[in-house]
Amino acid sequence: QVQLTESGGGSVQAGGSLRLSCAASGRSFNTYAMAWFRQAPGKEHEWVAATTWSGTSTYYANSVKGRFTISRVNAKNTLYLQMNSLKTEDTAVYYCAGTPGGVGTIRAEYEYWGQGTQVTVSS
Repeated sequence: QVQLTESGGGSVQAGGSLRLSCAASGRSFNTYAMAWFRQAPGKEHEWVAATTWSGTSTYYANSVKGRFTISRVNAKNTLYLQMNSLKTEDTAVYYCAGTPGGVGTIRAEYEYWGQGTQVTVSS
């Protein structure tokens, strides 16, 4: 079992950058596919990015491709999301999620979730 804790959210102006972290407890992190989702007010969860257990393959939603980078350091049990060129529409609560299965883009495919961290981008 894995417990996930996000950090690094905050308020930033459009065009700025933030780096989110997701610390994992448990010994299985390095075998789990991991992803970032986000949920804006009044909207459904949106898949943002995902990576395989090794980190060698990464996948992005079209809305963040070229601006966000997902990465992981298994030795530190940590997942990251580097967010550059932030836009007001990136404002949301960001969640990290993990699964012992393969990489997916659907919320139901992920078994473990963090509590979320707020990202607010102002114009």
